[in-house]
Amino acid sequence: MVKYTGKGVYGAVAIGKISVFKKQDFSVKRVHITDTEAEINRVKTAKKAAEEQLHALYEKALREVGETNARIFDIHIMMLDDEDYNESVENIIESQQVNAEYAVAVTADNFAEMFSSMDDAYMQERAADIRDISNRLIANLAGVVSSEISSEDKMIVCADDLAPSETVSLDKDKVLAFVTANGSSNSHTAILARNMNIPAVIGVGGEFLSVVKDGDEAAVDGFTGEVFLNPDEKTKTALEAKRKADEDKKRLLQELKGKENITLDGTRINVFANIGSVDNIGAVLMNDAGGIGLFRSEFLYLENSDYPTEEQQFNAYKRVLESMSGKKVIIRTLDIGADKQVDYFGLKKEENPALGYRAIRICLTRPEIFRTQLRALYRASVYGDLGIMFPMITAVNEVEQILALCGEVKNELKGQGIAYSDSVELGIMIETPAAAIISDKLAPMVDFFSVGTNDLIQYTLACDRQNPDIEDFCDTHHEAVLRLIQTSADNAHKNGAWIGICGELAADTSLTETFLRMGIDELSVSPAYVLKVREAVRRTDLSSRHSCRK
Repeated sequence: MVKYTGKGVYGAVAIGKISVFKKQDFSVKRVHITDTEAEINRVKTAKKAAEEQLHALYEKALREVGETNARIFDIHIMMLDDEDYNESVENIIESQQVNAEYAVAVTADNFAEMFSSMDDAYMQERAADIRDISNRLIANLAGVVSSEISSEDKMIVCADDLAPSETVSLDKDKVLAFVTANGSSNSHTAILARNMNIPAVIGVGGEFLSVVKDGDEAAVDGFTGEVFLNPDEKTKTALEAKRKADEDKKRLLQELKGKENITLDGTRINVFANIGSVDNIGAVLMNDAGGIGLFRSEFLYLENSDYPTEEQQFNAYKRVLESMSGKKVIIRTLDIGADKQVDYFGLKKEENPALGYRAIRICLTRPEIFRTQLRALYRASVYGDLGIMFPMITAVNEVEQILALCGEVKNELKGQGIAYSDSVELGIMIETPAAAIISDKLAPMVDFFSVGTNDLIQYTLACDRQNPDIEDFCDTHHEAVLRLIQTSADNAHKNGAWIGICGELAADTSLTETFLRMGIDELSVSPAYVLKVREAVRRTDLSSRHSCRK
């Protein structure tokens, strides 16, 4: 047995035989031609065929992965019509008197290099789209037939990488899992794999492909990103148990899918998911969360070597909003500091960083960083149902400054003719005792509260949650914490705001009834806990003191 490790992009387990995906041979030779007009006409014919093929792929993707994810093939069709791209192909044919295949290949290399050299990770991935449409054109010019899985049995498909069109073209009924030597979690292929509900591991390295062959047995763990070639019995037994547990969970999901999160007495509550990056959207969709209650935007800063640009942030926020197809997405603004340090921010060493220069305090004292993020958020707001949430609030004047800056950003965008949504909800996190105590003054200023129980417990009980030696003193069910949450809920509702909980306590089903009785409107948890909380909500009866029936 040999283990390879990559990045899991869809959490599931598969055990079976390997089929090595053999890509079409696109080796292109430069051929001198004399009739340039005929070559240009060949390109036009190949382009027309490509458009028809892409329309068919769009329809297939629409059925299998939904409209949002099928849109990539609309983008590919638009790329085929790109004026600069087509002018490049025709100019190369005419100026160099070369064959159409060569002109397309050179144009593909030039455009892909242009995208690859960009700083933004999302734009870098568009290089793969350029190569995909160019390979399609070359295949049509050469009369090459698309690759397929030859086996009638379900197989683990292994490849160097898979283009979006190759991923969707494969017969889902023949695919147990995807394993690729290269690729990234930002790629459309990774997104498609997640939405096709197929276990997938990317980036296991080139050595893997040099070793595997058709018919080898493999076990794929999409949760951990591990691939076991010719697994031993112990490994297979452990993964079979993991697969069975996952299938049991999915059966529960099917029972709950499409059903409202409503208690036995008729009380409705939203159950949303917390995520740390765009890569986690697949887990949100897989667990049928009603929306995203906490999107931690600081991943953009933690993963960068310099401040992320407005475009980088816009593309990330746009992707998460589009992927959620109209479901609520609440994005928390930058929460750097304390246990999340970023070198290029140049933050000083502090004796008590949890009580120091962090989160909204950085944003309000470095408005150029904050303004960039707000511009990106408002620009992205037209692509879905956006809420913006501000962390570490302790005072009314902080919220006044935030609202003033939001107003300035909207006026600035309007003056520049840049669209934004007028229905963006603004909320604050209740994670300090100060915010909870003055929640009657804060509630009229915002649309919602979201209780960050991790910090609220820490600050209320004076317990450092990073210190394992005082874990016994950190009572997560402490009456003082629950009273602060109740106070915040009462003040929110008195002033027309709604209130959710996005801290880890939201996943504690022993408190689900308590939270519902407080009037909490939304619980946002890690994707893995969504089903558990939904089930607890649906078996709670608030008309009785005896609820959460087994």
